[in-house]
Parts: sequence; C-alpha cells; structure tokens
Amino acid sequence: MELLDRFAAGDLEAFEVLFRQHQKEVYAWTVRIVRDTGIAEDLTVETFWRIYKHRAQFKPDGNFRAWARRIATNAALDHLRHTRPETTLPENLPCAPSPDGAVSREARDSINRAFHELPAKYRLVASLALVEEESYREIAQAAGISESLVKVRVFRAVRILRKKLNFLRAEVATK
Repeated sequence: MELLDRFAAGDLEAFEVLFRQHQKEVYAWTVRIVRDTGIAEDLTVETFWRIYKHRAQFKPDGNFRAWARRIATNAALDHLRHTRPETTLPENLPCAPSPDGAVSREARDSINRAFHELPAKYRLVASLALVEEESYREIAQAAGISESLVKVRVFRAVRILRKKLNFLRAEVATK
C-alpha cells in the first residue's frame, strides 16, 4: 500500500510521515494568511487535526499538498472571521520614501487599520494577492473558489481600502 492509501485507511504512521513532510509548508502558508507566527502555529496544529479527522474523505490518487493547503486556508479563514485581528502588516513593506517619518508611520497605521477592517474573505485574498503576490490560481485552489471570484474579491478589497483610506485622510485633514 502506498503512503496516501495507508493514510486514507487510517494508518497513524502514514499520517505522521505526511505531517513531517508537509508541516513546514502548511505553517508557512498559514502565517502568510494570518500574519502572526503564534496564531499560525496553532492553526497548523488545527489543520493537521482536521486532516486526520477527515482522512476518509481524502482520495489517495489526489494531491495531498493541495488538499492540506485548502484545509489550512479554511482554518485560517475561520480564524479571521471569528477574531478581531490585533496584528499589523510587516514594517518592511516596500513603499516610496517619505521625508517625514511621522507621516510615514501614520500612513502605515491607517493602511493597517483599513486592511484589518476588511471582511475576512476579502482580507484573505488581498493578503495573498497583494502582499504575498501569490497567483490567482494558487489562491483559488487554496480557498476552494474560482479564479474569477478571487479577482472579484481582490478588486472589491482594493476598492474598500481606497474608500477607507480616503475617509481616514479626510479625517486627518480636518483635525
């Protein structure tokens, strides 16, 4: 029996081998979505718990990596939907240099605030497409949606971000 057949049949040793083979990749994928290493560690454990729990649904001739990534995406999306994020985007995001560090910090804070106010389904695709520069195809596979829907959600996320940032800019100007 091959490894995936053994896993689907409930072989714990096969699951452990798959866990060791895919743990780092699942963790890296998850941290890219939730932007927090501690939460990503917890969600990686949650992902593998879900993988083991639903092993009977896995088709041994299927792609385990894609299946694991989709489960990780769903776990991360569940997290984003049910918690108010307190994390921020990384400080080293590329941007045009600003002569005033306070303005730059204020702008970054506004972007972070606007980004974290996005609905979870938009934040997921925006994070992966705009920050991580993942392909629409990869995002679609991981999220279990079509590439067209990924494009629509990215477009809507950008539109929402622009509105929020324009509003925040107007608020700051009136102070």
